[in-house]
Formats: sequence, C-alpha cells, structure tokens
Amino acid sequence: MTKAYIIHENESWILPLREALEEMEVPHEFWHLDEGALDLSQRPPQGIFYNRMSASSHSRNHRYAPEYTSNVLAWLEHHGRTVLNTSRALELEVNKVKQYLELQKFGIETPATIAAVGKKAIVEAANNFPYRSFITKHNRAGKGLGVYLFESIDSLETYVDSEAFEESIDGVTLIQQYIRNEEHYITRCEFIDGKFYYAVRVDTSEGFQLCPADACQIGDQYCPVGEEEQARRKFEVIDGFNSPLISKYEAFLAQNGISFAGIEFITDSTGRAYTYDVNTNTNYNPEAESLADVSGMKEIARILSDYLKREIQLGS
Repeated sequence: MTKAYIIHENESWILPLREALEEMEVPHEFWHLDEGALDLSQRPPQGIFYNRMSASSHSRNHRYAPEYTSNVLAWLEHHGRTVLNTSRALELEVNKVKQYLELQKFGIETPATIAAVGKKAIVEAANNFPYRSFITKHNRAGKGLGVYLFESIDSLETYVDSEAFEESIDGVTLIQQYIRNEEHYITRCEFIDGKFYYAVRVDTSEGFQLCPADACQIGDQYCPVGEEEQARRKFEVIDGFNSPLISKYEAFLAQNGISFAGIEFITDSTGRAYTYDVNTNTNYNPEAESLADVSGMKEIARILSDYLKREIQLGS
C-alpha cells in the first residue's frame, strides 16, 4: 500500500499528528530512526516521506538519529521519492551557522554571531565581540537548551571554566548578539507546505525555553507550557498577522527544500527584526490553537493526504 511515511525520533511529539492522520484516514506509517540498518541494495517503498527529525535528538539519548536520517533521506532522494523536508532541510536543522548564512542570502537579518570551538576560543570570541550583552547557544541545539545571557566577559569565563559548562553536541558554541525586546516576546511564524499558516506571539519573560509543544517541558522554571491560566498567555496566535518577512521566509523555504517549519524572530526597541531560528521539526501549542480555532497538525495531515493522492494517481 502506498503510504505517508513520517520520519522522527520522539514518540511524544508525533501523537497529535497520529491523531490527525487517523481522523482523516490517511494511510501512514511512522519510522522511528533512532537506530537501524539501511540496505542500499533495496528500493524504498512507494509513498511520500515527511521528515520530522530534530536537532535536539541527543537530549533524548538519540545521539546519532540525525546522522542516520541523513543517510535514509539520501537513499529516498536517490530513488526519486517525494520527500517533504529534504536532506537540505535536515542539514539546516542541525546547523545554525548554515541557517544564518542561508537566511542572509534572502535579505533576512540575523543577530551578529561568532562560532567558536574550544573554551579558550569561546572567551576570545566574546572578548572580540562588539556587544557587551551577549548570549551563548549551541550550534546544534533545540528546545532552547544551553542558551545563556551574559553581561560581562568575566561571567562568561567563570561559566566556561565551571562544571556547569554545557558543550554543544557538535562542539560549536555561538556567541550571539543579545536582542533586547522591552515587551519580552518573540514571534514564531509557522509554515505548512512552504506557505505561511499563522504567527504566534511567545512570552519570553520567564526565560529562553520557547518550544510550543506540551511535551517539551523540562521544568516549570524553563518551559511553562500548559500551566494554569496566567494574566499573560505564554503562546498566543496573532490575528491577522502580516509582515514583509513572510515572502522572504517563503522564498528561503522553497530554495532549501523545507515544506514545514517554524521560524522565530525578535524585534528590538526600534522595531528592527532579527531572525534567529529555523525549526523544521515544528510543533504547535494546543491551547493557543484552540483559542484561535486553527490546527497545524490537522493542516499537515490534509497536505500529506493531498500529496499521497497525487502520488497514487501518478502510479496508476
């Protein structure tokens, strides 16, 4: 049977999509690619393939899932299968430096950034950085883990030399310009089938943990998703959002084989927008969607169904 195959490494993240696919009766199969064996003499099954591999897989003890998935995607593409979020999408998912360089090609501004390998290089990079307030982040990260704000070189040096220092899984630490938003929020634009779907305002007053999925919680102090009602909601879909960034984002996605993604930007006190993250394993906040009467996963299921119907027609 021709199916929609969903490539992933996190069972909890795919539950809403599974429900949507079952509700729409879309033939599907989930491939959990934490580990496995790929026989290059075999041909892939007929169908379409949706890549939801995450840069944060190592935080769930799935250290080599992206590397394995990279090979599986190459195999699928070699045999001409329809892949949504291609091998190029995965390449950008696990490498923020490449993300930023590619975004800049489309006139999309990113924060000033230096990539450093080694503790000594990290401190030297910060010493040469033109901004006194800066953040560190992992080049291959996810869920906002490892993001810290520093107001001085001394505090960075103390951190780097301490047992608390968290090295990026790929060894590359980013020193990045800290964009101060006085209202403490960022904007995340969601794209489905390469087209803008909606934007969500995310309250950042309690820290940098910005993952919109309930399953991303690692502690209330970091990721207050799904908490009791607050005076200010953590995630809120923006009614009638419009921005000149949308067309630039869509061009960027189309050029890089990205069908589904969440792209985050922050504005400074002058209204200048800086794009700092592209997440090709996008998740959605159910409370925010319910209030806005939208459903990202149902829309993805509908799109997968359409692709699958076209695939079946071509094969008949």
